[in-house]
Formats: sequence, C-alpha cells, structure tokens
Amino acid sequence: MRPGSPASRGFILLQHLLPQHTLSRVIHALARVRWRAFKNLLIRGFVAGFRPDMSDARQPDPLAYESFNAFFTRELAQGTRPLPPDPRVIVSPVDGFISQVGYLTGETIVQAKGRSFSLGALLAGDAAEITDFAGGAFATLYLAPFNYHRIHMPWAGRLHRARHVPGRLFSVNAVTAAAVDGLFARNERVVCIFEDDDRQRFAMALVGALFVGSISTIWHGEVTPPTRRQVRELPAPAPVAGLDRGALLGWFNMGSTVVLLFPKDRVRWQADLRPGLTVRVGQPLGRLQDPGLPP
Repeated sequence: MRPGSPASRGFILLQHLLPQHTLSRVIHALARVRWRAFKNLLIRGFVAGFRPDMSDARQPDPLAYESFNAFFTRELAQGTRPLPPDPRVIVSPVDGFISQVGYLTGETIVQAKGRSFSLGALLAGDAAEITDFAGGAFATLYLAPFNYHRIHMPWAGRLHRARHVPGRLFSVNAVTAAAVDGLFARNERVVCIFEDDDRQRFAMALVGALFVGSISTIWHGEVTPPTRRQVRELPAPAPVAGLDRGALLGWFNMGSTVVLLFPKDRVRWQADLRPGLTVRVGQPLGRLQDPGLPP
C-alpha cells in the first residue's frame, strides 16, 4: 500500500472512523484469553500471517505460551543481543525499523517527508524539558507486528520522570505517518525522562498505536488509559535504581513506536542510519559526545 494511493487514503479514513479505544479494549481482552483452543487459534493465525522469527526466543515454541499476549511479549534467549564493547555507544532499544533519524531544527521533529511535529507536543511536559532537547538528536523506531516487542535501555540512566499522555490510537506504519499530521504527538504514549552519570538527560516516548491501548514498564506495570483523558505523572518507586545500557525497560502489548531524544551536541548518529533500515536490540546507533564539547 503506497502513501497517497486510493487504498492508503481509504485506510486513513477508516482509522478516523473506527472507535479506536473500544477496539483496543476488545483486543486487550482477547489477547489474554488462556483457553488453549482459542489462544492457539490466534497464535497459529499470527504465525502464518507474519512469520515471526522464534529462533532467538527464550521459548521458541509459539503454542507453549499461556496466551497470545504472552507470546507477543516473549522474552529473548540469553546472549542473543550482545552489546558493543565501546562503552560510549548508544544502542537500539528495540527490534524494528528506522522510521526517521536526525537532529531537531529547534523544537521541530521530522515525522515523514513534508510532515513534522513539535517537541513540546510529544513530551507534554514543562518548558525546561523542551529546552533540554531542543536542537538535539532524535530517532523514531517502528516495531512491526512480527518483531520482538520488549523495550531496552539505549544508554544507562536513572528514571527522572515518567508520564502517561492520552491520545488517539492511529496505526504508526509508514502509510499513516505520511498522511496524519503530528501522528506521534497525537497517539497515546508513555514518556520517560532519564538522567545519566554525567547528569545529562535523555528521553524515550513509548507510543501506542491501533489495537495498542496499554504499555508496560518495569516500574509502573501495565499503563492503561484512565477514564479521565488527561496527562498524568506516573510515580516510580523510590529510590529508583539506575538501569544499565541494554537493560529491560518495558514492553508493548501489541506493536508500536519508540522515539529517542538526546540533548543538543550529545549524540552523533552513525552515518549509515536511514529510514527503512532494520535494527535490533543492542545494535550501535550512534556515539555519545563529551558533555559541553562540539561533536
């Protein structure tokens, strides 16, 4: 389905008309059914349609999982995602594809060709947070349905703040990103702000999508849309222990997107990164620059 084609325009229109959150709640319930015949039917259908690679899963037998959601949020086998030896390398937090990568123009983030969205709208935070990341580096990483769906740390840090931002649940694939203004700042999301050992901040926005009405983190458990549709700060256990590079952060309960943010002159992306490139957890994305020094 090509962006701008009649089929893609129909797909976008359908998403506007669908009761997105109602559908998400239905899928949420069905994905957790443990009745063997039903969950095996769902898993077999998914495997036949999307052909996920189970060779690196801790449990490689799809039907051994207690529910479709357990299968979908499966763990990796130990040692399947080694980290680069260079301790200053930023790594991919997910398996997926690069949607966009680059550097902000002031407070503007590129979404797709001819479309962008604002840093403030994405973070839904205060002016200080916008200042932290204006002009900085960003990478938008898309998880397809067949990908591994756990999220890891791209760099070591301690959780500073986290918030749930309510919104729509549009698909986040390339067709929708090319057609829906401000897609990642309109969809439901969990925004996590971290602070590293250099007292520098970095952020991860975990963006929900069609059929993805809940996102889980290791601190908050499953974050689901509340009845009142307003931004809410998510409390974290105190004290919050730091997480190493590559450590588990959370998971999507169906597929979606992660937006990474680093301050200005803090990260230099690798020259070969481009939209459409496949990435895996632990794969080098860029290198950290010394604080206060030009890249």
